[in-house]
Amino acid sequence: MPTYDYRCTQCKMQFEANHRINDASPACSSCGGVCEKLILSPPAAHGYKTMGRKQAMDALQPKVSNKAHQHSASCGCKSVSP
Repeated sequence: MPTYDYRCTQCKMQFEANHRINDASPACSSCGGVCEKLILSPPAAHGYKTMGRKQAMDALQPKVSNKAHQHSASCGCKSVSP
């Protein structure tokens, strides 16, 4: 079951609860008040965990070729060959 973060609207206590997505929000375990679901950002990833993201971002970047560009009639780069 997924874990959700909640905050009591009365006493402001923050806690986690595991339940199905369609279940109602739990009552506060401290005061019994109404709780609201919090939307939190994901935790930051550091070190080796970021390598996959970096590789994915690098794959989306345009490739730079070290070869000399050979212009042709259908080249499309709009450069004038010397």
